[in-house]
Amino acid sequence: MRKLGAENKTARYAMLIDLDRCNGCGACMVACAVENNVPPPQPSATPRTGLNWLRVFRLNTGGRDAFIPVMCMQCGDETPCQSVCPQKAVEFDPATGIVGQIPERCLGCRYCMAACPYQARVFNWWDPQWPAGMEQALNPRVSARQRGTVEKCNFCHGRWQAALEKAAQDGESGPVRYTPACAEACPAQAIRFGDLNDEEFAAECRDSGAFRLLESLGTGPKVFYRTSRAEVREATRGFGEVKRG
Repeated sequence: MRKLGAENKTARYAMLIDLDRCNGCGACMVACAVENNVPPPQPSATPRTGLNWLRVFRLNTGGRDAFIPVMCMQCGDETPCQSVCPQKAVEFDPATGIVGQIPERCLGCRYCMAACPYQARVFNWWDPQWPAGMEQALNPRVSARQRGTVEKCNFCHGRWQAALEKAAQDGESGPVRYTPACAEACPAQAIRFGDLNDEEFAAECRDSGAFRLLESLGTGPKVFYRTSRAEVREATRGFGEVKRG
């Protein structure tokens, strides 16, 4: 299969989520937290103050409910969070198309949270704490973030880095292939991860049944959704109201 831009070493990683398959089990949320060393919520945490890089929302369609996993959309055009950060703690990586968050630079102003139309960023209100013994099972490839900083989904940067190292050892060049934790853990195989430079994957993302949240804002999100249910597509038009409710 011919790849678009195969002569380049850059990728445009993206997700395609089949809402007809998602059953709201939450396995993706658990896998995301474990992979990225997201600590368990504090007893006083609320849906607004807890740390969740990925959340699954229930869509009330007036009939059979649907579920929609929402994470950072990895905006590629006029990235809102990057444009407002005074510390350059947000960086768009042209080699991957991923919007990275650098906690060491973050001063906790939360301008990026206000700018994100998807409300996909979370703030650390507490120092990370794990039940006794759990700290020994943390992912050594992912640093724990401190209180007072913002964090978000980065398409499992630790896994990308591991794939990059393996490719270098094997003498391979070009964009690497890997699978984020959420896609790997989904029992319904509702989440697919790929490179938009891959013709076949890109064609599926451009399919008439595929769409992106708040696409009219022009942020160029790289998380695509697909459904055969017209009522689900209609329900996503009120995405902002769903999240605030």
